Amino acid sequence: MAISTLLLLLLLLLLLGLTSRSLVRADPTPDALRDASSGRHRRASRPAHATKRPRATHYTLTDTYDAGNFFDRVDFFTDVDPTHGFVQYLDRAAATSASLISTAGHEIYMGVDFERQTPDGRPSVRVTTQQVFNKGLIIADILHMPGGVCGTWPAFWTLGPNWPANGELDILEGVHDQRRNRPAFHTATSCPLSGAGQTGPLITANCNVHDPTQPNNAGCQAEDPLPNSYGRGFNANGGGVYAMQWTSAAVRVWFFPRARIPADIRRGAPHPERWGTPSLNVEGGCDLDSVYRDQQIV
Repeated sequence: MAISTLLLLLLLLLLLGLTSRSLVRADPTPDALRDASSGRHRRASRPAHATKRPRATHYTLTDTYDAGNFFDRVDFFTDVDPTHGFVQYLDRAAATSASLISTAGHEIYMGVDFERQTPDGRPSVRVTTQQVFNKGLIIADILHMPGGVCGTWPAFWTLGPNWPANGELDILEGVHDQRRNRPAFHTATSCPLSGAGQTGPLITANCNVHDPTQPNNAGCQAEDPLPNSYGRGFNANGGGVYAMQWTSAAVRVWFFPRARIPADIRRGAPHPERWGTPSLNVEGGCDLDSVYRDQQIV
């Protein structure tokens, strides 16, 4: 998968590492549960002595990619597009000279040359983090992307060093005039999804890129039900936040429109267990530790 054209305003990318887990205990009040970290009460569906809630996962910030360091912490991809798009990927110096990358205040801009005729491919930008990640919580605040236009392929994803053996996790992806985000995961071996525990209807149900019942390299893919999760609807809404939680038990993707970004994300203290049902949920179909390793963010 490649980005043939890209226009993103990236405010903040947070990479958070798992530090500890704490069990939420039942409150002495019979009909309520207390959140161990905040003290707030929540209604219990059963008596307190019989009620258990999932363990709350606590994260601490390990990496921030922002306007102050973004272009120093990524490498610019300049090879021929592996998916044969009509594109020329530029290095940092060339992209700067062509005004395809810049920062302003807290914002980061990456764009494509949309003004000149370029018979050898349209100049664009593709970057990869120098840091390699294994599990964690990735949060990206994005203001703008290509507006569902023919010939565009914006994406925000992670990739292992040996594709597909180390896997690929597409948090944001769309092509041409697509209306909604279609997150997708890719593996080299069978990793079937049931569609349970997610809001997005499945398009393809096996993350295995070699599954003979699916299009080649399709992986497992769902469509976010929110009409403002991609393209023109996303831009008209002022963008939003994409989040991916990656653990040994599950990999999950959420999208939050600008006006519905959870308060814990805004505070820098995210609690995914409070965010509701994700749009894509990979859980129980395969050994996630063996199929997703050493991911870099693209």
